[in-house]
Amino acid sequence: MPRSWLLAVVAAGVVGAVVAVPSSPTVQAADEKKKKLDVEGAVEKGLEYLKKDQKQDGHWEAQGGQYPTTMTALAGMAFLMEGSTLKEGKYSDQITKAVNWFLNAGRQQPNGKIGDVRNPTESTRYIYGQGFGIMFLSSVYGEEEDKEQREKLEKLLTKAVEFLCKAQTLKKHKKPEGKEVDIGGWGYVSAQDGGNFDEGSVTITALQGLRAARNAGIKVPKENIERAVNYLEACTTPKGGIIYSYTHGQAAAGQERPPLTAAAICCGFAAGQYKSELPKKWFKYCRDNENIFLAKNRQAHDEYQTYYFAQAMYALGDDKYAEMFKNEDWFKNEPKEKWLTWSRFKNVYFEQILANQDKTTGGWTGGYIGPVFATGVNLTILQLDKGILPIYQK
Repeated sequence: MPRSWLLAVVAAGVVGAVVAVPSSPTVQAADEKKKKLDVEGAVEKGLEYLKKDQKQDGHWEAQGGQYPTTMTALAGMAFLMEGSTLKEGKYSDQITKAVNWFLNAGRQQPNGKIGDVRNPTESTRYIYGQGFGIMFLSSVYGEEEDKEQREKLEKLLTKAVEFLCKAQTLKKHKKPEGKEVDIGGWGYVSAQDGGNFDEGSVTITALQGLRAARNAGIKVPKENIERAVNYLEACTTPKGGIIYSYTHGQAAAGQERPPLTAAAICCGFAAGQYKSELPKKWFKYCRDNENIFLAKNRQAHDEYQTYYFAQAMYALGDDKYAEMFKNEDWFKNEPKEKWLTWSRFKNVYFEQILANQDKTTGGWTGGYIGPVFATGVNLTILQLDKGILPIYQK
């Protein structure tokens, strides 16, 4: 379906919903605050910053030339979320240049690896780029109508997915009830190159890339997804948080990593599984630690945490939290203003995000990775309400 048709359908659906079901006062208040904050103006300035920062050959990079594959994919996603495509839209030129950078014959490798192994920061962490790259290119492929370009993207994505699946670790894990299952995460490099090492943040990146590929119609083996979900379950502590690495230790209370827990939720929502026990555990952990997730003070790795927590809260909307926990005794006495909702997230974060935007350049400079990463993350969050890309839709 052409993007213009999709936007028309989305717009029509929004209008119809407003007429048929009036928004609650809380939602209306959040929307009014959003308007006053001029979110669209901030997005436009941020996209213009990325447009100016794109290199001549079509890529973006972090400070000191780091992580070009990941940065190009993240920046490209921001332009896709605006509504532009390869063929139409204000930023179609930027998307086209980024895609051509990925498709450049000099970059493609026979085994399907899409990271630039000549770059020191990617040669030791190429799975990050693999996951983000697959997510971006799959989002492009899902809307591409040109036959020749579509075939090129399909070939690249098919090989890239095959490489990522082969790079997954494989271990045996015994569940509390005694059943033994296969689990598989990802490390900074392939299981073969990294001695079967796994790590939570890379696993999330890889899994979200595979989700995007599957959404676009690229074949993704079911067993790889199942092993990854089993991996996340094995890394979940009794408190509901995710630990850093299965390889490095047991999922014990006190070892939870809030950013990884926020990221894991996005995978649980991939198949509309928010009512299943695993995502409920993760959300309960977020609810019990709202001083971390809904804090106004900066946290360690907060761009990463907020990037994924925003996606999870957007998928949660304003009603799924109550659906998840309505039968829990503790929920029956919980004030509505304490619910985890997308409106509450926006009330806490949007003002902060806009206040931190550089008024001169239009970008964001927070974080240790650099302005392209921070800008890409914040533009993703601010544009979720558009609901354009399948990977971010409710």
